[in-house]
Amino acid sequence: MQMWKEKSICKRTVACLTGLAIFLLTSCAGSEDPKNLLPQETEAERIVNLFSPMEKIDPDAENVARNASDLTIMMAEEELEVTVAYKTYTAENYEDKTYDDVVLERARNDMDDLYLLNPDTLLVLGAEGKLMDLSGLESAKNLREIIRIANTVDGKLVAIPQEVVAYGLFVNVDMFKQYDLSLPHTPEEFLECCRVFKENGIETPVGANRWWLETFVFAQAYADLYNGGNTEAEIAALNSGEARYSDYMRPGFEFLQELIDRGYIDAQKALVSEAIEVERPDFLAGKTPIVMAYWGAANTETAYGKTDFEMQVIGFPSSRGQMPVMPMTGFGIGSNAEHAEDALRVLDIITSDKALQVYAETNRVISPSKNVKVDCVPSLQPLNDRIEEGIYVLGSNAGMKVEQWGNTCLIVRQLLGGATVDECMAAFDQLQNATLE
Repeated sequence: MQMWKEKSICKRTVACLTGLAIFLLTSCAGSEDPKNLLPQETEAERIVNLFSPMEKIDPDAENVARNASDLTIMMAEEELEVTVAYKTYTAENYEDKTYDDVVLERARNDMDDLYLLNPDTLLVLGAEGKLMDLSGLESAKNLREIIRIANTVDGKLVAIPQEVVAYGLFVNVDMFKQYDLSLPHTPEEFLECCRVFKENGIETPVGANRWWLETFVFAQAYADLYNGGNTEAEIAALNSGEARYSDYMRPGFEFLQELIDRGYIDAQKALVSEAIEVERPDFLAGKTPIVMAYWGAANTETAYGKTDFEMQVIGFPSSRGQMPVMPMTGFGIGSNAEHAEDALRVLDIITSDKALQVYAETNRVISPSKNVKVDCVPSLQPLNDRIEEGIYVLGSNAGMKVEQWGNTCLIVRQLLGGATVDECMAAFDQLQNATLE
């Protein structure tokens, strides 16, 4: 489920029901062998506690991602005769704490069994030994290899997703045609498209928010690392300190700085904007030709699933052309889970090929299983084609000692707030040095 991948969390009320066994005891006075004792034996209800974020701003609005996940949960409940009790994050309950902050606290204190984890918390909890090894599950055998690699910490598969989250550029094709522009493949082509839009009165060609600009950075930083045939060796060099993350990241940060300097991105607005909320109206109105979002946003009418113009979702500009960016998220089980055996069984079912087929068909998303294929909507075909060709970069990789998605997002925010590219690179060096001590 992608949009819980965002850290902008929405409101919804979830109630969890628990059973109460009541024994009624009566007896006859003066009887040596009471005949009216009526024992009422009840079998204890089997419960698996799941902690997850919310995905709805409007509690009454349809949420396809939530429905898809619920369908698979129901499959597990019916087959195993267990109850999956939702323990759900809402921003109003936790005030200034993000979902990631809260899930770390809960997992470290063994408060739940099953957790829906963003990539940064997945890496932290995996490194702390707070997550079980899931490699023995039947469903794990069907994972795409890249999914297995990205969710492995210290040799243990610590999370399994229900979908592969892919990010791309959502573009108004009609506006590109209006100004006789081809869809961009490289950073240079992207800058040229922005220049033409700007010169023709488009005030801000790129609609941005404070969460997703790191996608531009990843596309340029790791295009060669993930597609050059030397991935394992390059990651080993980064982990040993032989190579520097800052060297990989610098071109992407310099590119973002150029977009800001030329007025193609409004840095001040992006710094305080939540994902989709601010850029969506101008994109739908044809005032902004380019925004960035995740795969599922093209399927959802509350995001970009219904436009009055031709929309396509393409990869981010890179030296290797249009590049999808894929952060990995997934379900993990606490290493000290109270209901560990049932939690493992539940996870094995909801990530089985049968359940993932239901999930993928409902959500129309990329499946983590190599055996599950689903047709995508036409607007997503360009992004899907690249992914099926095996051309993409990972926005998160548990095999890298420096967590990628969350850290890069925070350092991009420093750039939006006025930090120099050199200062941002120093932040990456500091993170890397900490892993080498």
